[in-house]
Amino acid sequence: MISILLDVEDLADTRFAISPLQEAMGSLWVLRDPGRYPLHRPWARSVLGRLDPRDTRLLLALVGESLALPDFLTPRPRSAAPTVEEELATVRRTPAYVVHRDLLAAHAPGRVPAALRAATEPGTAAAALGLLETLCELLQRYWDLAFRPVWPQMRLVLEADITYRARQLAGGGARRLFSDLHPNVRWHDGGLHIHRVSLRHQVAAAGRGLPLMPSLFAYKPVSPMDPGEPPMLAYPSRGIATLWTPAGEAPTGGAPAGPGPGGGPDTGSALAGLIGAARARLLRLLGEPSTTAELARRCAVTPSAVSQHLRALHAAGLVTRTRDGRHVLYHRSPLGDQLTTHRPAR
Repeated sequence: MISILLDVEDLADTRFAISPLQEAMGSLWVLRDPGRYPLHRPWARSVLGRLDPRDTRLLLALVGESLALPDFLTPRPRSAAPTVEEELATVRRTPAYVVHRDLLAAHAPGRVPAALRAATEPGTAAAALGLLETLCELLQRYWDLAFRPVWPQMRLVLEADITYRARQLAGGGARRLFSDLHPNVRWHDGGLHIHRVSLRHQVAAAGRGLPLMPSLFAYKPVSPMDPGEPPMLAYPSRGIATLWTPAGEAPTGGAPAGPGPGGGPDTGSALAGLIGAARARLLRLLGEPSTTAELARRCAVTPSAVSQHLRALHAAGLVTRTRDGRHVLYHRSPLGDQLTTHRPAR
């Protein structure tokens, strides 16, 4: 179990961040074992088909047998939304002994792969720093090929998760926020405890706060392996199933299109006939708070088109809207809930 001790100041400084480099490194779990991530499998096949085989081998060498990743390649974000170039600049400043330490830790208790071994031998600081530069250049190429084209839609999903978590924090405090992050995460006795991990250590935030990072690739909560590193926590993001939804395809869980229980039209068809198919679909998607940009992404239309429909739904009392920081969140009203969930009687 990893325990992160948080005092009052640290709780006040608990904040969210989106880390492009955390996502790039987490995606190596998918490339290594696509079968564990069926939702990402088409993306992984596409990436593997375009990567230089030498780059693929070196990237996969970074992942330990236990799927551990070197801490120095997942640095603590310095802002809420750093660029991958900013994060790689942080990585480039890593001392040679940290490169050596983290590569050994990621592959313990086994041997470091041959592609990395020269940087982990005693007295090989120059080799470690040379490998460091090679890895930074490799990760930049990997980002440009695999992430840059799809990062806008990835980021929208991550931002939607942060918006949801921020509402939890505002409505129920840190206890409610932490209780819903993941089943392996528990808050008690002044600490955030991560269960079902092979590591056993305790780290005090000690005034450094705690960055929380939603991830599209993390399969469980992820914290630095070395207890000397500043605390941070990546956790599985909500909404991953919507990331690769083809344009125009109804999301999982939407109202079916066939006959209803009584042999007549179902709620989805009736609602579409009443307010139009586009507005009916938006209303079904608004079972959870969403922004205009996120709805536009999921419906594969422009934000201005979504805004027009949302104004009409709001005027009819079917959705509510609230401001959360720089975002406006839309959500079904009780009347909207009744319209989308009602089934005609037999």
